[in-house]
Formats: sequence, structure tokens, C-alpha cells
Amino acid sequence: MRASPLHEAHVAAGAVLTGFAGWRLPLRYASETAEHLAGRSAVGVFDLSHMGEIEVRGPGAADLLDATLVGELGGLRVGRAKYTLLCDDGGGVVDDLVVYRLAADDFLVVANAANVAAVAGALAGAASGRDADVVDATVGTALVAVQGPASAATLAQVLSADRCGVQPARRNDPEPVLGLRRYGCVRADVAGVPAVVGRTGYTGEDGFELYVPAGQARRVWDAVLDAGRAHGAVPAGLAARDTLRLEAGMALFGHELTRETDPFEAGLGRLVALDKPVGFPGRHALAERAARPPARRLVGLLADGRRILRHGQAVAGPSGAGTVTSGAWSPTLQRSIALAYLPPGDAEPGTPVTADVRGAAVTAVVTATPFHRPPTGGTP
Repeated sequence: MRASPLHEAHVAAGAVLTGFAGWRLPLRYASETAEHLAGRSAVGVFDLSHMGEIEVRGPGAADLLDATLVGELGGLRVGRAKYTLLCDDGGGVVDDLVVYRLAADDFLVVANAANVAAVAGALAGAASGRDADVVDATVGTALVAVQGPASAATLAQVLSADRCGVQPARRNDPEPVLGLRRYGCVRADVAGVPAVVGRTGYTGEDGFELYVPAGQARRVWDAVLDAGRAHGAVPAGLAARDTLRLEAGMALFGHELTRETDPFEAGLGRLVALDKPVGFPGRHALAERAARPPARRLVGLLADGRRILRHGQAVAGPSGAGTVTSGAWSPTLQRSIALAYLPPGDAEPGTPVTADVRGAAVTAVVTATPFHRPPTGGTP
């Protein structure tokens, strides 16, 4: 397994390590519940260096992305980021991605660890005949995520940047750090280390993601934790990240999103720009699916009692059967929560369902997501 650039920091902090997508990463440091609650009430600092970073540059970069991904990236403003998908010809999801536009001809595409080769290959294949370069920068890049209500106050102590290209904060945006509003991005220095900083994240809270050279990641990691100590910052592992994203109702590739899943049944049809002037993989299949109701829908579940719903468990409602895609005990709600695919007739909030949890029938009710919404609104 590949070691994170921050591996020694995790060992020194006593982290429990686990294998994930070919990487050895911290599962937890002491208590995953405490790390989760820090992400909700203070600051959680995560090592996400397993994520893939793919640079797309050149005069044809925007056209290349439009011809590969379901979203319209050519219209993305400099200093902004967008959540989007790569689909296959049948309309199935190959990966979900975040794309940052750093300059007119300079994009950063962030992929899930297990799908870096597939995403880089699709982009490289589409680059033929276009004036654009595709470079997989994963090995040389570390990603540190700073998430939680005090993330802005923490990073304000270690960040400096030119504000050029950053869109002004809107009235309902959180505290502007370097002028960044949600889904904004900028090149900056973090503790003197050059970085791409995005006001993005995977927890539902306000937060930032810092893309830094792998060789200088420890300097950034230590500086952020030092700056955040007064705000309650703690290092947090993959376990807390998963429960935070589940409370936020965010999809996870391999669970809610797969090649057997299309964007419309996952509730992500808004991401598909069928009216783009350029074609993209899956466009024909997705146009057909958009024209008819989905055969199933992704929903949230609130379970009764203390039994925990888990990925792969069967769930049944009045109209038919479905499957749990993700489930966990929610430290914030003190309830068992889950995401599941159900027939459309059972997808309305308030619908009672029953899940098979190791042979025991657990009652639950369909609920709207996110399960938890911070007072500030969090990161979309």
C-alpha cells in the first residue's frame, strides 16, 4: 500500500491505520465520535492525500472538460469550483469529481482514489486533437482538509494570497477568508507553502481543502493544527469523515454512485447539461433516462432503536424492495441513519419501511436529506 506524505505524522499521533483504495491512512486517532463532533462544533483536520489530482491546461482545456464530463465547465468562472460527474456510454457513473478553475486555461480535476486511472485515461483520450495537456499530479500532491465552524478562523492565521480572480463574498456566505465564498478557489501560501485553496469539503460544514506539494505537507499539517488549537482543532480520520458526509447526505462512490447508477436516480440530474453544444460520454443514454421517471430513487432513512443500518442490507416499503447503500450511527442526531435506493412509490418523506439487520426487522422512516444542516448552511 502507498503511504501518505503525512504517514509519519499519523504514526507519531498514535493513529489507527487502515487500508483504503491502495493507501494506508488514519481510520481514527483516539475516538472517532470525538473527531466527528469536533468537525461539527470546532475543526477537524483530515489527510485526504489519497484523492487524485489531475491538471488540465491549455487553450483547449475547457472544451476538453465539456467533451468528457456531464457538467458545463466552459462557463465556470475563474476562481470557482464545480461538482460534476464522469459517466460511461451507458450513463453509469464512473466517478464524481470536483473541478477547480484556477485560470482561463488552467483546471484542477479531483478524483476519488480508486478511479484516478479511469478519470485520467478518459481525459487523456479526449485530449487528442485538442490544444490541452492532461497531467496526473497525484503522486506529487498532498491534500489537507480543514472542516468545521472554526475552519475560517483557523486558516485566517496561516493563509496569504493575491485576491486576483476571487469572486466577492455574497451576503449569505460565511466569513470571507481571502475573499473566498463557498466553492471558490485561489492560489495561496499556507504557512509559506504554495497551495491551491478551495472552500469546498465533504462534511456539510464550512471548510477548506488545501492542495500542497507532497514534500511540504508536514509543514502545512503542523501549522494548521497549531493555528487551530485555540479553536478546538483535532486531527480526524476516515471514520469521522464518513459519518460526517453521511449526516450531510453526500453520496460516496462505490455506495450511492456506481457504474450501475445513473445521475437521475441518485438525485444528481441537475448536474447533467444535456444542452451543451458538445457531446460527452453517456449523453444519449442520459437524455433517454431524463425523459422518463427513474426506476428507483436515493432516499434518507431514520431508523428506530439502536441497531445500525449498513451497506447492502435489504429494505422494504409498501411498494417494493430496495437496498441500503450507506448506514451508520449518527453522533450528532444519536440515531441510526442511512441512505438507500427505494422504488419511487416509497421515496416520499414519512413513508415507513423495514430493514433486515442481521435477521432482525428494524423499522425506519424515509426522510429528506441532509440529516443535519449546520446553522450557517455548510458547504453545498
